Amino acid sequence: MVDELKVYNSMSEFYASMGGTLEQDVDFTIHRLEEVHGEIPIKSPLFRANYYSILIIRQGHGRYIIDSQSYPTQDGTIYFTNPGHIKGFEIYELSYGYVITFSESFLKQYVHENILDEFPFLIAEVAPPSYPDREIFQIFDDLGSQLLQEYLADSAYKFKVIGSLTVVLLLKIKERFWQAYDPLTEIPTSSAIALTFKRNLENHFRDFLAGKCDRLFQVQDYAQAQYLHPSYFSTVIKRKTGKSANTWIAEKTITEAQSLLVRSSESIQEIAFRLGFKDAAHFSRFFKKHTELSPLGFRQSLPS
Repeated sequence: MVDELKVYNSMSEFYASMGGTLEQDVDFTIHRLEEVHGEIPIKSPLFRANYYSILIIRQGHGRYIIDSQSYPTQDGTIYFTNPGHIKGFEIYELSYGYVITFSESFLKQYVHENILDEFPFLIAEVAPPSYPDREIFQIFDDLGSQLLQEYLADSAYKFKVIGSLTVVLLLKIKERFWQAYDPLTEIPTSSAIALTFKRNLENHFRDFLAGKCDRLFQVQDYAQAQYLHPSYFSTVIKRKTGKSANTWIAEKTITEAQSLLVRSSESIQEIAFRLGFKDAAHFSRFFKKHTELSPLGFRQSLPS
């Protein structure tokens, strides 16, 4: 079952699950591939990771899985994966290169707050690997070497330098592979996070109105359902659908309110309580804000 998959919030957590030990002070790691892998061949279980990964594979063969897609890795491969997806990998021979992991919070702390505005490909849901020519690959290999050097250094500015180098790495990825990416034009069927949110939204309202749960979910609840940080989840939903998660929730609440006002004889106060509002006045303000009519005005406007 998908819900039984392990969820890892850091590289150290994932590495521990594979029987290894990895020191991690902040939400950023970089390691040589040849040093983190144990006995070859390796086949990982499927899992979810709540962090970004960038792989720079100088030498080695295998494959990685993201959701239902499987991609080969070979000499000169570069790929990244985003938080929340179902992942797995197989390594057929000892690989050389770098594995880099970081969280959204690391980017916001050491780069800038609106990092996903500058690099929208960081929320791409389909991210196939790239196999650049040797000259281009060498640029990324060199950046991996610089990042590792700084990561192993003992400097007061260590993570600021790493943040700056990470920006260079992301800029190079954007320039070479994702320059024209626009989240709103990504194939709709690939937007698993947005589609799952919409499905969860429908299911939750149905359960709530049927009395199967005692409160309406907020954005953080829908994010948790997909093992995602609320900030990242909110960004994905806004970029993929053109509307914020809060707007989706509000619109669904209005839809259900209108349905109850049309088909039931319950009072405004009873409908307010059914929809989780503390009182009728709060419900009326919310309803009028989104429809320009009060609940009573909406009900009176219906044809008799």
